[in-house]
Amino acid sequence: MNRLGSETSPYLLQHAGNPVHWWPWGEEAMREAKRRDVPLLVSVGYSSCHWCHVMAHESFEDPATARLMNEHFVNVKVDREERPDVDAVYMSATQAMTQQGGWPMTVFATPEGHPFYCGTYFPRPQFQRLLTGLHNAWTTDRDNVLKQGAKVVEVLNSGTALPNGPLPTAETLEQALANLRESFDPVRGGFGGAPKFPPSMVLEFLLRSGEREMSGRTLESMARGGIYDQLAGGFARYSVDAGWVVPHFEKMLYDNALLLRVYTHWWTATGEPLARRVALETAGWLLRELRTPEGGFASALDADSEGEEGRFYVWTPEQLREVLGPDDGDWAVRVFQVTGTFEHGTSVLQLPEEPDDPERLARVRERLLAARELRVRPERDDKVVASWTGLTIAALAETGVVFDRPDLVEAATAAAVLLDEVHVDGGRLLRTSRDGRAGRNAGVLEDYANLAEGLIALYGVTGETRWFRLAGTLLDTVLDRFADGTGGFYDTADDAERLFQRPQDPTDNATPSGQYAAAGALLSYAALTGSARHREAAHAALGTVSVLAGKHARFAGWGLAVARAALDGPVEVAVVGPPGDPRTRALHREAYLSGSPGLVVAPGPGPDDAVPLLLGRDLIGGAPAAYVCRGFTCELPVTTAEELRAQLSR
Repeated sequence: MNRLGSETSPYLLQHAGNPVHWWPWGEEAMREAKRRDVPLLVSVGYSSCHWCHVMAHESFEDPATARLMNEHFVNVKVDREERPDVDAVYMSATQAMTQQGGWPMTVFATPEGHPFYCGTYFPRPQFQRLLTGLHNAWTTDRDNVLKQGAKVVEVLNSGTALPNGPLPTAETLEQALANLRESFDPVRGGFGGAPKFPPSMVLEFLLRSGEREMSGRTLESMARGGIYDQLAGGFARYSVDAGWVVPHFEKMLYDNALLLRVYTHWWTATGEPLARRVALETAGWLLRELRTPEGGFASALDADSEGEEGRFYVWTPEQLREVLGPDDGDWAVRVFQVTGTFEHGTSVLQLPEEPDDPERLARVRERLLAARELRVRPERDDKVVASWTGLTIAALAETGVVFDRPDLVEAATAAAVLLDEVHVDGGRLLRTSRDGRAGRNAGVLEDYANLAEGLIALYGVTGETRWFRLAGTLLDTVLDRFADGTGGFYDTADDAERLFQRPQDPTDNATPSGQYAAAGALLSYAALTGSARHREAAHAALGTVSVLAGKHARFAGWGLAVARAALDGPVEVAVVGPPGDPRTRALHREAYLSGSPGLVVAPGPGPDDAVPLLLGRDLIGGAPAAYVCRGFTCELPVTTAEELRAQLSR
């Protein structure tokens, strides 16, 4: 019996019709394995994963393979996006056993959940032989199988955590910049070779550090390459080549939220027109493609459509001419470099340089986009993840105020309302929801930290103290439930489900690590409140940055960005005045245009007991005023945007 039909995860629901007798992760599956005296087969993936689909079609939809799985194992399907903790501990085991990892992840474990054999994608013939071989080992050599599982658990639990160092200094951050230059690609941007992932957190650190070469080259190359959708906006997951030409076509919410914020910050730092265009196009794509009816944001768009990766996005010269006619078609072939960069003579669209006729480009893009809309669209994973929505709230709020787009701020607010009403219960957080219904999985550290970050950003843009208070509640839970006692944080709460290992990883992956995200949110909250407890916790959580900066800076990008903010203060700006007054709005926007690392803004009509940074901040001669502070020590208030710009530039 397949038990996935009542789940909320779109990934699990994709497998609800398999002949495999899938169980969702939980105690019931483990009890069943003990009752039947068989191992667990834990299959971990996510809905937009191309090779997950391949293995599903080859093996999980195949009756003969399903029969082997059902006879000899209790089969458990895990959505890694719903259960990052389960994914993390089994990925550690997979990497330890095989020196590699990825999805789909295939783990064979004892009924207690201890892994004894791990891998990733297996072609069907190999997978069938593996199923038979491991069944034979379980029935004829049980002692060795159990010893292997116990040894894996022992090794993983005996591993030493990354040591803490002191709070990073300016010299530490210079060492990080030097380390990044060693792997920087000066021609194509980015770091290292193929495949290339958008280094969002590193780019934020570079911009906060005033570094223009590495950040600018990378941001421009990505925006002009095939990894960026030149018709609709939005970035794909990564590029399979070193030149950002051919993407892995899935589009993730978290990538686009992080990059939206980075491109907005690139514009505030440089005024680069490309930065403005890409930021606004990406924001439009988020609202158009990923926004849910409840006001949240869906997790991802699939890489595949009609069973083929990238089919929705690629073009041939003949298709361009068919849509545009021979003249515009030939022009588009040249402008978008349609030269067979993908499979079967198709190409991913690129835009290596701005054409001389921008109006023609706009018309061509509009017609191609309309034609593309007639194709079969990739599937959408419409579950709402608290962590990634928090990143999106921060990005939309800041982009909205910088580019004077109140619709983006309204979208950020609606997402915050959804999370507050559906995901938050008594200061505790549920990780996911779907169709306005909360999932059953507890939030992990990154959920609390990234949502708190987003709420603090939203408060700074809107002045609604509701978001400031909720951020404080979430951060109290972080300090009370996730702290490891040595300055770091575990990725799961102290009352979370006990796995064979309590996951803890301070390094960044595709998103900021939970620890560095917590450090950033704690630092911002301390800047608004003057709380020594929050500031000290933020500084302690940055200790691992000092260990990583000199040799592994790419894995500490967000920690480096937060450390840069800590060294800069961060700058605190209280803006007081009637919210409808143009002078108030001018001061408020000017604060965001400064690009100050980790800037926090406290807007209000006047002094406000609810927000300590606003205490005693009065209007000046009846006029709106701005107070620029560091550590609650403030310069003289100013009443014009020009005066504020001068103070912030110092």
